Amino acid sequence: MNNEFIHSVTLDRDKCMGCINCIKRCPTQAIRVREGKAVINPLRCIDCAECIRICPHHAKTASADPLEVLHNYEYTIALPPPSFYAQFNNLEDPDQVVSALLELGFDEVFEVARAAELVSEATRRLLQTGQVPRPAISSACPAVVRLIRVRYPDLIDHVLPLAPPIEVAARIAKKKAAETTGLAPEKIGCIFLSPCPAKISYVRSPIGVQRCAVDAAVAIKEIYPPLLSALKKAPVREGASNTGRIGLGWGESGGESSGLVMVDDYLAADGIENVIRVLEDLEDEKYRELEFVELDACAGGCVGGVLQVENPYIARAKMKKLRRYLPVSRNHLSSTSIPPAMLWDADLEYAPVLELSGTRSERFEKYNQLREIQKSLPGLDCGSCGAPSCEALAEDVVRGQASVDDCTVLMRRRMEAVLRALNLNGEEKMP
Repeated sequence: MNNEFIHSVTLDRDKCMGCINCIKRCPTQAIRVREGKAVINPLRCIDCAECIRICPHHAKTASADPLEVLHNYEYTIALPPPSFYAQFNNLEDPDQVVSALLELGFDEVFEVARAAELVSEATRRLLQTGQVPRPAISSACPAVVRLIRVRYPDLIDHVLPLAPPIEVAARIAKKKAAETTGLAPEKIGCIFLSPCPAKISYVRSPIGVQRCAVDAAVAIKEIYPPLLSALKKAPVREGASNTGRIGLGWGESGGESSGLVMVDDYLAADGIENVIRVLEDLEDEKYRELEFVELDACAGGCVGGVLQVENPYIARAKMKKLRRYLPVSRNHLSSTSIPPAMLWDADLEYAPVLELSGTRSERFEKYNQLREIQKSLPGLDCGSCGAPSCEALAEDVVRGQASVDDCTVLMRRRMEAVLRALNLNGEEKMP
């Protein structure tokens, strides 16, 4: 698997003011401030969008496909995520959103929530086989999977080898459309409506699959305004939506876990900082009694994605109201075994981008050098040097990407010492 990702998170250097907000919040320490501007290391970035969320100058953005991508295909299929329905006021039935998407110009709508119900059933079956080490970790959030890949290699085998719902939805929808229309698959466009940059990056650089079946990803923020207009004039098509409570539940934290009927020993955490705490505890084998762990990089789950328009807390309230009168599930696997199309076809491999390079002895020598440099630093982790911590600066020095002189605290102390010496010399010379 290629260590280089195609990212959605991008930096607008003109807007960047060189503050250190982003470097302190990045979970993989992928950001540095150099010459007054932020610099993102593409090998370390997992597209969790924390830098977008925290940047006060809006210098970090998510690069998505424009809505005009619909015109690139003869037949287009919209793939709305479960959290999408919670973005609208006074929505009484998912049929309204599906009907509006068709009014907007899509030829077909295949709800990702439908695929989520299939993935929930496949997860239950996979857990029953005992083939995945406990606790099993959900593979639904691409940012979390990438975080595990670069930072927690001991947990890779715990990740469920199941394609995420957006992949399953695209595969099913494209196959069905090819059969009904007679068009070649390349003339059919599956367009995902993304709530976050991580899923856009998944479309461009998939994890666990060799080739993503989704053809493009449009930000929910972009499609929301024209869809509001379509909602007002589109006639509601009864039965246009085909999902239940389990499928829509995937839109918020804990929804995937609660959909695993008969699985009680589970843990659900959201927000990248909480996810890191859980992963560290899992690495220390603190949760051996758990069967399943659901982790979402965004606070509140997908409703908290930075490309959403609604407040995540209000969205969760809307989600609960919308799910109230739906059936538990409307989609089920047709066979007793898990279809191959729902399984990974590429292994999840460790990407040692956080490690020092070289042979084992060279790495050991660099590590000792790093510790010696770190001891010489003040240990304040102030970020003024452009690195998130003194340890990170020491690592940058060892890698040849920075200098100890970048530490402004040490520089100030040296200048103060020089001034004191000059003052003393001046006093000695006075009669």
